[in-house]
Amino acid sequence: MKLQDSVIAITGGGQGLGRAMSEYLAAKGARVALIDLAQDKLDESAEACRAAGSEAKTYVCNVAKEEDVERTFQAIIADFGQLNGLINNAGILRDGLMVKFKDGKLDKRMELSQWQSVIDVNLTGVFLCGREAATRMIENGDQGAIINIASISRAGNMGQSNYSAAKAGVSALVPVWAKELARYGIRCMGIAPGFIETEMTASMKPEALEKMTAGIPLKRMGKPEEIASAAAFIFENDYVSGRMIEVDGALRL
Repeated sequence: MKLQDSVIAITGGGQGLGRAMSEYLAAKGARVALIDLAQDKLDESAEACRAAGSEAKTYVCNVAKEEDVERTFQAIIADFGQLNGLINNAGILRDGLMVKFKDGKLDKRMELSQWQSVIDVNLTGVFLCGREAATRMIENGDQGAIINIASISRAGNMGQSNYSAAKAGVSALVPVWAKELARYGIRCMGIAPGFIETEMTASMKPEALEKMTAGIPLKRMGKPEEIASAAAFIFENDYVSGRMIEVDGALRL
């Protein structure tokens, strides 16, 4: 698939990895539909994409709400006339141990609200956006690809019962959708980032960052543009489908 003049929707496109991927794809000529909850962040991202030389439109949407998602993808088709790809990137963190005991007594445990909010956004949101994008692409006769952004935490990470479960589910959807949508000319791939330089990691204490980086075989965190280049590769290579690409500096072997 040629990125030039293609239309790619990116959830969580207003900040972090979503913004980095949006700018990278825009610089390659893709027209981008940016989806997020905060209009101010969306506006900043759209401006950067336009500065990179491409068309960008913004859509405020809660990916966990079916009506929001349906309305948003309907608007994308109305605005652009086509849809060639989706990056399911939106996600949240609500970390915590499942149970924590102190001196033999229960001190804290993960609340159901912590579990449910992460599952709603990180897994149900991926399903809703993937389903709606596929529906619109098939109806419109558009071929392309859906990319699910997972995480190496899909293999299980302490303090992330909710996040790990959601990312494992996101990863499991990749081969399912690849098999179901192949007949329509739609591929599905996944990217599982390791530790990436984002606003969140930038706010960590230097000693914590140093310890985290020391455990990575390449001895550095990944850069957002390295995730973006993996997404571009997927869109441009029409024979990759149904697989996960781990971009983690060999952290999880």
